[in-house]
Amino acid sequence: MTDTSVYENPLLSRYASREMAENFSDDKKFRLWRRLWIALAESEKELGLNITEEQIAEMKAHAEDINYEDARKFENEVRHDVMAHVKAFGKLAPSAKPIIHLGATSCYVTDNAEIMIIDDALRMVEKKLVNVMDKLQKFARKYKALPTLGFTHLQPAQLTTVGKRATLWLSDLAMDYRSLKDLQNTVKLRGVKGTTGTQASFLDLFDGDGEKVKELEKRVVAKLGYEKVYGVTGQTYPRKFDYNVLCVLSQIAQSCYRFSNDIRLLQNMKEIEEPFEKHQIGSSAMAYKRNPMRSERMGSLARYVLSLPVNCAVTASTQWFERTLDDSANKRIVIAQAFLSVDAILNLYLNISENLVVYEKVIAKHIAAELPFMATENIMMECVKAGGDRQELHERIRTLSMKAAEHVKIDGKDNDLIDLIKGDAMFAPVRDRLGEILDAKKFIGRAPAQVEEFLTAEIDPILAEHAEELGVSGNVRV
Repeated sequence: MTDTSVYENPLLSRYASREMAENFSDDKKFRLWRRLWIALAESEKELGLNITEEQIAEMKAHAEDINYEDARKFENEVRHDVMAHVKAFGKLAPSAKPIIHLGATSCYVTDNAEIMIIDDALRMVEKKLVNVMDKLQKFARKYKALPTLGFTHLQPAQLTTVGKRATLWLSDLAMDYRSLKDLQNTVKLRGVKGTTGTQASFLDLFDGDGEKVKELEKRVVAKLGYEKVYGVTGQTYPRKFDYNVLCVLSQIAQSCYRFSNDIRLLQNMKEIEEPFEKHQIGSSAMAYKRNPMRSERMGSLARYVLSLPVNCAVTASTQWFERTLDDSANKRIVIAQAFLSVDAILNLYLNISENLVVYEKVIAKHIAAELPFMATENIMMECVKAGGDRQELHERIRTLSMKAAEHVKIDGKDNDLIDLIKGDAMFAPVRDRLGEILDAKKFIGRAPAQVEEFLTAEIDPILAEHAEELGVSGNVRV
């Protein structure tokens, strides 16, 4: 039952998935610590240190059952979370107590575990990202040839298509995907480096045998499922890695923010809407309203993520010499909440992109209100082909356009430019062909072909690579 007397993190109670929340849980962190201690003890034994199979077996027997109450009591005494858990683990595995954490510093468990947690979180983000891309590519293909008003400066410009606009959202995500993959390729464990990164304690353990120290690190990292390790560190892994992580998460948030703003604008225009459930209430006062709350929430969470990279930049900038501890409390908050936020944003993106509602007749109505102005060049050129004077036609159509604009802006009437043109003798040669000339599909250029070319070349290969992970939907809890 929720304790309503204290602050509750809405990322956990309202927005992010349980999967991502569990990834940053104490259970996962402390179990990784124990895996790290076991991997270290096993590797040290294999390389000749006086550690027994019985000690390792006892550690393995208690790798999953974290005795939290003991750890809390020890931490109240020693004011050190790692040593508290060393003692708690030793209480469960008393024979192994003398060799748990042998030669290691706290960052052996904290930093290696955190990198592994971040790595798992990146894979979760990747899965949701490609599923959003899959839903958008289906939407883009479905509407690749549906004309719609294109806008520059939020003013009607030339026509585009609904599907072509969706490829702009996809293009952003494709860039984010490549950034994410590049980041994943840089993931390295801190490894077995000792207190200031010199491996001095391990060199002492192995009586000055540097090759055994190198082999120790190699074996430990391999037991944890990794190959790459930082060649040099201070006490911690480089905090610039955290900054790089936050930059990629920020890029994803930027793309989601852009999409959410476009949907909010389109919903205002009544052209495209996010899903709106049967019993959903848009406003407590205005019962008729259909507020785009999912898109607004996306933007709200994205704004938070966009603010976080500078935090990690400051942390990376202020690591005095081999390490200072003023990163610790900060990192406990920033890294987890950045991932929880992006997870929540992608959940929303999945839900919206899978259930977008397109109002084709409203889109056509808006095109009809603007296309006559856009078609004036085409009408004029057809009249020239029929023997008209280009300069005279230009002046006449300019005059008629101004009159129609007055009717729209001053009188509040519909755009009657085509009626004005039909009634002018100078345009008699094209009077019966105006419907053909004003076919919206003649004003969308190569948009349908561009959609297919882009999806085939850039999106389909990504989706093919992740074919077994597709089919995920986004759940909106509240």
